[in-house]
Amino acid sequence: MAKSKSVFFCQSCGYQAAKWLGNCPSCGEWNTFVEEVVEKNTAKPDWKQSTTSTRSNKPIAIDQIEKNADVRINAQDDELNRVLGGGIVPGSIVLIGGEPGIGKSTLLLQLALQLKTKKILYISGEESEQQIKMRAMRMQSAEFPNCFILTETSTQNIFKQIEELQPQIVIVDSIQTLYSAHIESTPGSVSQIRECTAELLRFAKETNTPVFLVGHITKDGSIAGPKILEHMVDTVLQFEGDRHHTYRILRSIKNRFGSTSELGIYEMRGNGLREVSNPSEILISQRDEELSGIAISVTIEGMRPMLIEAQALVSVSAYGTPQRSATGFDTRRMNMLLAVLEKRCGFRLGVKDVFLNITGGIKVEDPAIDLGVVSAIISSHEDLAISSKHCFAAEVGLSGEIRTVNRIEQRISEAERLGFEKIFVSRYAIKGLDVKKYNIEIVPLSKLEELFQQLFG
Repeated sequence: MAKSKSVFFCQSCGYQAAKWLGNCPSCGEWNTFVEEVVEKNTAKPDWKQSTTSTRSNKPIAIDQIEKNADVRINAQDDELNRVLGGGIVPGSIVLIGGEPGIGKSTLLLQLALQLKTKKILYISGEESEQQIKMRAMRMQSAEFPNCFILTETSTQNIFKQIEELQPQIVIVDSIQTLYSAHIESTPGSVSQIRECTAELLRFAKETNTPVFLVGHITKDGSIAGPKILEHMVDTVLQFEGDRHHTYRILRSIKNRFGSTSELGIYEMRGNGLREVSNPSEILISQRDEELSGIAISVTIEGMRPMLIEAQALVSVSAYGTPQRSATGFDTRRMNMLLAVLEKRCGFRLGVKDVFLNITGGIKVEDPAIDLGVVSAIISSHEDLAISSKHCFAAEVGLSGEIRTVNRIEQRISEAERLGFEKIFVSRYAIKGLDVKKYNIEIVPLSKLEELFQQLFG
């Protein structure tokens, strides 16, 4: 007969203890232990007991391991392929997290509908078949016989249907709704999430079937459940965006098969998500006249160069204490740049309110936009507009020098491709660079004083 006992789990890292503890000895968090009833079942919790019972692994020398060709599955989505590192890896398990209503289910259902040559099983524990059918009808009008929908939350029933259907890709929406009969606790608890993920992980590795998981997030933005969930999966993707904007960003947090610095950009529409192949179209606002306080910089996310727009507003402080606010940019770095402008260039910004905004709703950490941020601030301070055909790509040092940034050739080429006439870079960045092959004018700078002289005379 199965035994039941009560144990305590840390909600942060999944540490198990026999009694309640105020401080977790594993991760150091306070007041994170919750009590759960765990059933000790004599049956082996596996997705398919027959395969694991006869399987026996033995150690093998690393030079004797045969290297298989890494044949990835084309997701028919350039943005998703880029973030995954070139496509879907067979046998991988991918976790996608994001805020409610951001479009996680839409993204994965769209993936299932686009892969017409693969048999895909879409498992939903949150929606009915009719709801999913309505969403699919909004996206596509044709029939897709290779996309199968299963509304189930029990992993035992799910694996029974998987054995009969033999799908090539499995999508689970969401992992917090699944439960395993081997664990006597409610769905969404630490032990249930860990056990269900472990069963799906064993299934993915043994059958070489890719598995996509949707994960809920907590109020602080992290994926709900134990932290071990992110360690177990191969790839963790974060789907970000603002409900007031139509654009969504798919960012890679962890990837065993590719770079974690890549991102994909989508536009949310009534018929699904549209891939944005040229991100500069959403990051640069369209305007009919030149306005002060606006400067365009060239940044790089992963392997992709993008032009972003920095908007600055400098005004007289009306409340005595100057305000400093930045959206999409590090406020501490903005304060550093303001101190450089006041100390090295003589601008009286200590008594002014300064507001900075990166358009498009994205966050930028690339130091190459320093020169553009400084130009926007001075443009607003002097109320002099910068030409919309000028862009910037350089870092600003504490002594007021213009420092070089990496991959300057790619930045210049992108600015030239988008029709810019002049780009301001560091003087040290063009050493060994064939300037004549570009149709864009490259302006080398060494100090901030030269920048102001070039822009405003």
